[in-house]
Amino acid sequence: MSRSGTTRSQVIGRRARNAQKARLSSLARRFGVACGALALVVCGTAWLASSGVIDRALKAAQDQAYDLLADSGFRVNNILVEGRRETDPDVLRAIVNLERGDPIFAFDPAETREMIERLSWVRSVHIERRLPDTIYIGLVEREPIALWQHKNKLRVIDADGVTLTDKLSPSQKTLPIVVGEYANEQAYNLLAMLEAEPEIKSLVEAATWVGDRRWDLTLKNEMTVRLPEMDIGLALSRLAKAQTEDKILEKDLSVIDLRETDRITVRTRPGAVQEYQARATAAGGDNI
Repeated sequence: MSRSGTTRSQVIGRRARNAQKARLSSLARRFGVACGALALVVCGTAWLASSGVIDRALKAAQDQAYDLLADSGFRVNNILVEGRRETDPDVLRAIVNLERGDPIFAFDPAETREMIERLSWVRSVHIERRLPDTIYIGLVEREPIALWQHKNKLRVIDADGVTLTDKLSPSQKTLPIVVGEYANEQAYNLLAMLEAEPEIKSLVEAATWVGDRRWDLTLKNEMTVRLPEMDIGLALSRLAKAQTEDKILEKDLSVIDLRETDRITVRTRPGAVQEYQARATAAGGDNI
């Protein structure tokens, strides 16, 4: 090959390499610009989100849609509440936060339900939109069963031991009283057993949860009845039988102890202790 041919090949090679370098450089510049643009988009979107611009825009569009639907007749005209007896109506009204004529689709049933379920008197709540113009709220309230005396204060409680209120209505002041730490959690079982012995129940002034294991009953005549840890129903049945046959609760006694299964031990008011023997036999045939 001639010298001139070699030179021409070298020139062509250099030009090809330069052209490739130029292309690579151009690609790099364009890639850098693209990355920069992407970074700006990401940063801009993040700024818009953090500044609330997007949320405000979406909220504005949503409100506009609600207003258009409201103009078509989908406005709140009625708020129907069923099952409310004790729940404060002013608190309920503040949570619902609706006025006549508000767009019905702007009301959020799920969010409102969560807030209402936090109220002490409410066990459960069902909320729905009844189109075109009614909001329905169905409450299931907790039932008060007793007054819990704890730390020198009376509170209304339900069967689960949940505190409902410490502001007593006249009707709630007649509820049975339970006293002591954790007495609220144990009250339902005791009261259910007392229901089976209505005569005994009518004489009970209060019940004290003792040692986190058993109950003492204080009767209206200031007599104390000591119940066992187990078989409370059987002990109350024995007491009811002794009352029917021997009027034990009308005697001059200060304490009736039912903790032993085979006997009833009593203490007279002056302090003497004696064993009370009933004429009849207990269930199972043993003397009480």
